[in-house]
Amino acid sequence: MKCGFLTLVAVAALSACASSRLMASSDNHASFGHTSATGVSSMDSQRDIVLAVANPLESPSTNAGSSLLGYAAPRYYGAGQRAASTLAALKKSYGLREVTGWPIKALSVYCVVFEPPPGMTQEALLKALAKDDRVQLAQPLNEYSVYAERSQDAHQYNDPYVNLQRGFVETDAALAQNISQGNGVHIAIVDTGVDMTHLDLQGRIRDTHNLVDDDASAFNHDSHGTEVAGVIAANADNHQGIVGIAPKAMLSVYKACWYQPAPNAGARCNSFTLAKALAAVLDTDARIVNLSLGGPPDPLLNLLLAKLLSQDRIVIAAMPPDGTVDGFPNNVPGVIVVRESGASTAAPGVLSAPGNDILTTQPGGGYDFTSGSSMAAAHVSGIAALLLSLAPRLDAHAVHDILLRSSKVSDGTLEVNAASAVDALQSPQKTSH
Repeated sequence: MKCGFLTLVAVAALSACASSRLMASSDNHASFGHTSATGVSSMDSQRDIVLAVANPLESPSTNAGSSLLGYAAPRYYGAGQRAASTLAALKKSYGLREVTGWPIKALSVYCVVFEPPPGMTQEALLKALAKDDRVQLAQPLNEYSVYAERSQDAHQYNDPYVNLQRGFVETDAALAQNISQGNGVHIAIVDTGVDMTHLDLQGRIRDTHNLVDDDASAFNHDSHGTEVAGVIAANADNHQGIVGIAPKAMLSVYKACWYQPAPNAGARCNSFTLAKALAAVLDTDARIVNLSLGGPPDPLLNLLLAKLLSQDRIVIAAMPPDGTVDGFPNNVPGVIVVRESGASTAAPGVLSAPGNDILTTQPGGGYDFTSGSSMAAAHVSGIAALLLSLAPRLDAHAVHDILLRSSKVSDGTLEVNAASAVDALQSPQKTSH
């Protein structure tokens, strides 16, 4: 059995910065350019900072030697002339060493991870930059770890076992699927990679985006994202293992988190990779964004998440094991926060969903039990897809309201219920507790 709230989370300031460009992969799935895994893992949260400057894109200049659309030379890919000039001046003024940089179109900024000059502390540099009018944002590079415990591998099953899916049974998902299976709903999963070869996920994954490295093998061997994807949208009636809550929904996978090389090490991500993922989601039509991860507040990530919410996206996030909701992404107004169902009473507005001993997909075509609020959030993303398939114009507030008032007591615990939520959508006057 594996236990895990992928509280992955974001090496905060690294938020959006990494040389990035869109490219077609061999399987026609889109992927984005990125810093190598070695480069990402070598960033030092005690030393490095994240800095953003304005990056307006000027119209083409008529001056001889100017670059197209006002972009600077390749030194800063995606940076306009103004941003490139500002960054060059800042580097010279403070003696900074650039680690990586990346444009964030949605915020009209160019972000860079910088290393302070020898002899200058992170705190001293941030204090100086806070007084510099050329700087729009300067923050530490925060680092996070996954809240997960791994136990010995369980037996790999080879036959269907939908009746072993506690979450599927407890939420009456089979009843809900008589009316909706999530058809036409696009869900973005920001997580680790996912096993693209798993038979229970065939036809469910529309595209993948690796914001960490170019390692396709590692992508397919990542467990946490595979688990989340299975809970949300594993195929139904295919004579394979399990059934997802929304087996007709389509998934886009954004790998922003990776596993450490040490044995049994959990997954981690940082604000650099997370910011690239969120910015990429902004350019899609995904209505639901699943974030089974979390960490400290991050100004840049909060801005990107607020932008997603302003576009009528439904963002569903897992509550950390300590029950706090003051960090990213739970602290952003409008985010639907989900905890693992338990004996204690949930905080006001927080949804409860099955998260203990959840049978789901595993890399290599197998299945295993796993636990944590990551799985609880995945259940809610699936139920939200059932609702959106029936009523595409629902907003986050409406979805949250339906899920909260239609929650039912299961095994002594009040938690979301798929069938009750679908019924409440069709009969607004009904409530169930």
